[in-house]
Amino acid sequence: MSTRCPACFRDDFTVTGLSQHLAKSRNPHCQALYHQSRSQLHTSEQQDEPDESTAPDPGGYGEDKPDESTAPDGPDGDEFLQWGQEQYDGSDGDGDEDDEEWNFEPEWEPPVEEWEPPIEEQAEDMGMDTIEDLADEDEHRTHQDIQARVQGQHGCVVVPYPDPRAGQQITRCRAANAEYEAHLANEEENLYHPFASKMEWEVARWVKLRGLSSTALSDLLAIEGVSERLSLSFKNANELNAIVDHGLPTGRPKFKRKQIVVAGEAFDIYYHDVIECIKSLYGDPDFAKYLAFAPERHYSDEDETVRLFHDMHTGKWWWDTQKKLDQHSPGGTIIPIIISSDKTQVTLFRNKSVYPVYLTIGNIPKEIQRKPSHGVDGLRMASGDGALRRCHPLFASFIGDYPEQLLVTGIKFGECPKCDIDVDEMDALAALDEGNLSFVRACSAAGIKPIVHPFWEDLPFTNIKGITCLSRISGTEHAQICRFLLGIVIGIRLPNDLNAGRLLRAVQGLLDFLYLAQYPCHSSETLQLLDDALNLFHENKDIFVDLGICSNFNLPKLHAARHYPAMIMMFIHRTTSHRFAKDAYRATNHKDEFVQMTRWLERKEKILRHDKYVNWRCAGVEETIPYHSRPPDMTFCRLQSVAKHPSAKAISIDKLVEDYGATYFREALARYITQLNHASDPIPLCSQTLDVLAQDVHFPFRTLPVFHKVKWLSVDARGHGDATATLDSVHARPQQSSGSGLRPRRSDTALVSIGGNPDVVSGGIEVKVPTHFAYIEWFEPFTLAPDRHHGLYKLSRSLHSGEKVASIVPLANIEVFPDGTPPNLRSCARSWSKAFLSAPLGEDMFWSTSSEVVFDDMIGVDE
Repeated sequence: MSTRCPACFRDDFTVTGLSQHLAKSRNPHCQALYHQSRSQLHTSEQQDEPDESTAPDPGGYGEDKPDESTAPDGPDGDEFLQWGQEQYDGSDGDGDEDDEEWNFEPEWEPPVEEWEPPIEEQAEDMGMDTIEDLADEDEHRTHQDIQARVQGQHGCVVVPYPDPRAGQQITRCRAANAEYEAHLANEEENLYHPFASKMEWEVARWVKLRGLSSTALSDLLAIEGVSERLSLSFKNANELNAIVDHGLPTGRPKFKRKQIVVAGEAFDIYYHDVIECIKSLYGDPDFAKYLAFAPERHYSDEDETVRLFHDMHTGKWWWDTQKKLDQHSPGGTIIPIIISSDKTQVTLFRNKSVYPVYLTIGNIPKEIQRKPSHGVDGLRMASGDGALRRCHPLFASFIGDYPEQLLVTGIKFGECPKCDIDVDEMDALAALDEGNLSFVRACSAAGIKPIVHPFWEDLPFTNIKGITCLSRISGTEHAQICRFLLGIVIGIRLPNDLNAGRLLRAVQGLLDFLYLAQYPCHSSETLQLLDDALNLFHENKDIFVDLGICSNFNLPKLHAARHYPAMIMMFIHRTTSHRFAKDAYRATNHKDEFVQMTRWLERKEKILRHDKYVNWRCAGVEETIPYHSRPPDMTFCRLQSVAKHPSAKAISIDKLVEDYGATYFREALARYITQLNHASDPIPLCSQTLDVLAQDVHFPFRTLPVFHKVKWLSVDARGHGDATATLDSVHARPQQSSGSGLRPRRSDTALVSIGGNPDVVSGGIEVKVPTHFAYIEWFEPFTLAPDRHHGLYKLSRSLHSGEKVASIVPLANIEVFPDGTPPNLRSCARSWSKAFLSAPLGEDMFWSTSSEVVFDDMIGVDE
């Protein structure tokens, strides 16, 4: 649904787009309306909250905000509020700015001089009240439209890089698997060489990939007859290691060891050659068809007004850097190098830690995932399919937590590793000529560490501000707390008659920001929502000071949030896994562990590389299907899964009522059977007739098998061969006696698709009886829109004549289990126009309590 601008009468806006249009338009009539609306809004806020501050610090970092008359311009003043205007500074995103500048495209605006509004007086009569009414009416639909566009539901328009030479193939060479085969000394054409048979290879792969210790393997093979029955050529772990070490080609770079001395203390460093690592990743045959070789711009609409950001080649950094590279060496292929580091504790009690550094390349889609002269001049590199290109490895981004960011940028705690600093502060570097002591003092005064030559100093096309803190948004416990936090503060009474609405808005803004930041794909519209959410928090955050919870907001992580939109547009959100260091340490005997850890990693990588080769040989020659990058699937595509056997084989109906809390099970089942028996009637049964007929239903059974859990599994929608993972689950467990007393029953909330009235079936339809069912008790259906103050749906139990409303539904109708997070709840409710919730134990709720759900398995049920 489009919204019309009351000043220029353009009628192709969303509500969010109208707000951006008014704020950024160069049309004088639109500008006049915008300033009038801002003035009315400011006056309205003062009237609503006369006793509280209305000018909070939007920065959330550093000193408290000074008086605006003395506040400096730039990143230490109103940087966050100015971000939206700075990104539309008139450049087209591909100008020839300095290496340190990032470019942002402006929104399209109609030429002012070619158009005049037909009735100017109408704009003067329509102010902020009209705009707010439009926003209130269409907000939930607008958000749904934004999500549909960012999910690519309306298609994806791809704009290629204008120079076709970028990422161009030079020639071809032998493909990676063929090259690997050439290094195998396999004269007998044994598919599994150097292993004697398929059985021996399968055992070796299981041992090395499943974490079996060397001692355990040796003990297993020492059992009389085991090695002979399996026809294994190795008799213990040492013999297997010898086959892996000497029989398998070195498909990956080997570890090197170097000792460095810092302040008289020696440290052992284990490392790979960076270029060899890049070649290995770039030439991996599994990645060959997924690699991106040139930047692209992706849009969700034919007019190219809503840009999408997902994989790194769709971001602004690659496009801008490709232009700069083309000035020196046209036709090159950029390989964005992404480095991640995180201090990892490998023991629980001895506090032993390692500092692993991980490397990946931005050519690989994010969901699969230092030689400066090479960056400028390039080097020939073959991808897994044998295509040779002139590649330019360029350091693009560093991913790390705040302590690691400080180490990389050389600044001190409390400073921002991304904000610009006054050029005068860089005079500290000139103090090096005055001696070490003067240099250290000057650096301390400037807030930087006394590092003379950082590792990124001479890297071409590198801006160390490419550092990103998007490595991890939240842990499991943090995510669970976020699900309930907003519901807890709704309706809370604050001391001293403080305005609870400010607390609600502050929490809502911050939670919305956290959830929006985790989108796997962003658009220019969702980034505006991200900006709006953080603004909402900053506008109301002083409530925490008034409550005595904190005295200031000098929090580096809070300040870092202002950089998220720009970082997403430049580099896209990426995640890293740091599990390898812990896994490697656990495989050692904890003596001289670093040598063992590197050897364990090398052997595991050899097994993984040989596994790819064996799969390639077994598959034969396959035609490669062209892969086209597209936005990731953000819909609720999940596969429902139930255990093969029931949790309880025979539960009486009385037990279902008493222990599971299925109070109305008999009535609900009788009604469902009646519905099935009359499904082919030309006229559907009304509720009253259904109740009468259900009284004559008698059950030919006394017990039923019951399942206590149903799961939803991930779907490999993009065809990457991703392993299936459990995303959600719903439980229904009975009350049980335990040593300490009675353990209460458990029942979860579920979203159920009914396709119409749950008590009425359409007439004249042949119905196939499903095999699995669920007993549920209902909530009232969703309202048309969520509460305007907190964005949640208030739910209450569905009652009929004071009794709970219960039903039996096919288990397949429970298609999604929302996690209670505000954005997800709003999205689910809007997209499920005919959906109900199974009822909780409480009277009212804000989407986050348990409910009555029991899963039954009934086959061939008759009257």
